[in-house]
Amino acid sequence: MLAPIILFVYNRPKHTRRTLAALEKNFLAADSLLYIISDASKNADSVEAVNEVRSIIREPWNFKHITIIERRRNWGLADNVIDGVTKIMNEHGQAIVLEDDLETAPYALTYFNDALLRYQDETRVMEISGYMYPVANPKRLPKSFFFRVANSWGWATWKRAWDQFDPDINRLTANFDRQDIKHFSIDGTENFWKQVKAFKAGKINSWAIRWYLSVFKNDGLVLYPRESMVQNIGTDGSGTHSDADNVYYVQLAHRKMKYFPNEIREHEKAYEAIKHFYAHRKGSLLERLIRFGLKRLTKNKTH
Repeated sequence: MLAPIILFVYNRPKHTRRTLAALEKNFLAADSLLYIISDASKNADSVEAVNEVRSIIREPWNFKHITIIERRRNWGLADNVIDGVTKIMNEHGQAIVLEDDLETAPYALTYFNDALLRYQDETRVMEISGYMYPVANPKRLPKSFFFRVANSWGWATWKRAWDQFDPDINRLTANFDRQDIKHFSIDGTENFWKQVKAFKAGKINSWAIRWYLSVFKNDGLVLYPRESMVQNIGTDGSGTHSDADNVYYVQLAHRKMKYFPNEIREHEKAYEAIKHFYAHRKGSLLERLIRFGLKRLTKNKTH
């Protein structure tokens, strides 16, 4: 039985169309159930765009069956994801989760479904990630491997793992010490702990950081592909929680994933490769200044 797909959409019609067009080209699309959850406008400025998105998702896309859920009020992404994933997971036992700014490779659904079947009884495996960072020398890594970080840019999981999700960030971090923080933030190279502090301060409302914390607290692992099955097309400054940035741009996989590791442990070389990417992704001071200027330019154009 193929896993259902959950697609969360809001107010970006161009991204939504591109996401659906790529997803429809997947080899298993016509045999897959698709749930589209459309959030309502937050304010008057987004009404037109939300209505345009809702028109696009009603077009005759080629999936086995499409269920559209339109929110009557603005839920926000975090509440939408937690509610939508929980309900569909309870019904189907597994799911593939996408947002409206993710372009999938033609073999993405195949990869997700094969991995879900392969690791369905491996309790330490808690997520299948579709995205893979553009690390240096990727061919030194196996075609797929395990890493500790839960990724939100196209992912899949089972009810058994999602049942471990805890929305209470204080409970999740109650017993964290310095060593836990170091391990959680990949030796301080990524800002995961800053996100935790921002959430506690009420500055962000992220389901993703709480999902990663839930995986981390359970000593969970996430399967990653060496060649990314997902491209984030939302890092153009158009998203509610994103800025213009090409640091995370990848070349999409053009082959079917045939290798899945038998040993359930974090891959050391992959850990070091991703850690190096985290540490150096911002580049030199000049590169950072150029990127900052591009972000300001993009924001000025969109306001």
